[in-house]
Formats: sequence, C-alpha cells, structure tokens
Amino acid sequence: MRKACIYPGTFDPITNGHIDVIKRALRFFDKVVVAIALNDAKKPFFSIDKRLEMVSLATSNLGDVEVKSFDTLLVDFAKKENIATVIRGLRAVSDFEYELQMGYANSSLWDKFETVYLMPTLQNAFISSSVVRSIAYHSGDVSHLVPKEILGYLKEINASHI
Repeated sequence: MRKACIYPGTFDPITNGHIDVIKRALRFFDKVVVAIALNDAKKPFFSIDKRLEMVSLATSNLGDVEVKSFDTLLVDFAKKENIATVIRGLRAVSDFEYELQMGYANSSLWDKFETVYLMPTLQNAFISSSVVRSIAYHSGDVSHLVPKEILGYLKEINASHI
C-alpha cells in the first residue's frame, strides 16, 4: 500500500516555503495531495482556479504531487480521499498553538486522523503568502520568495492597485 498525505492550505499564492514543505513531505510519503481550500472567509486574492493553476505549475516537477480543491471540513476531504495523514508547516512558535488546536479538533472528528508537522528550512521560515502579496502589491521583488513558474501571476497583485 502506498503512503500518501494531504497538505492543505489556501496557497494564495504558493511560496517557496510551501514548496520546501512539499519536498520534505515527499521524503516520507510516496504521494502528496496539495489540497487547496476554497476558504472565502480568508478573502483570497486569487480565485480557486488560479490557485489550482499556480500550484499545479509550481509542483509539476516534484514527483507524485496531486493538486485538488475542497470546500468541506478537512476531515471530510481526507475521508473522501482515503488519506488519514495531513502535513502542516510550522514556521514559528506562533504557528504551533493554532496548528495544535486544529490537529486536536480534526482528530476528535476522526480517530484515524494524524497530523505531521514539518518545519521549512531556515531560509524559508519567514515566507508567508501574505508577505508575498504585500511585497508584490508595492512593486517589490518577490522572485526569491516564490517558484519562478508563478511570477507572472503576481503581476496581477501589483496591477490591482494601479
């Protein structure tokens, strides 16, 4: 039986930090399903279709990575995919408290549910999608923060305020 995991998030946009976590997950799992949450509550800049495109482009050369969207509870998506393990990236101690609560909540909904926490490398630890959006909005250089495959999409952020 192949071992797979789910890497959920909004990926608005995908960053080098996300890619770092996916690569690390592929060391332990045969397959990573990147699950993009619709999550309108976060008011994402990019549509779900654009986020699916960007993540697909950015992960196309990483190996067995599948990209899907979901608009349900994560546990329900995991059950539908028949994958009980989720990976989450931890950049800082501040991420840990929230992620711990979410992990406990999810395992209370499905007793087979497991959360594995992975840290990005130090060079990627400060990168977040909101930091990338802010820099791009102010016409800053984000080429060192995101996969080169999605740089063209980030021009939309800058153009939105002109």
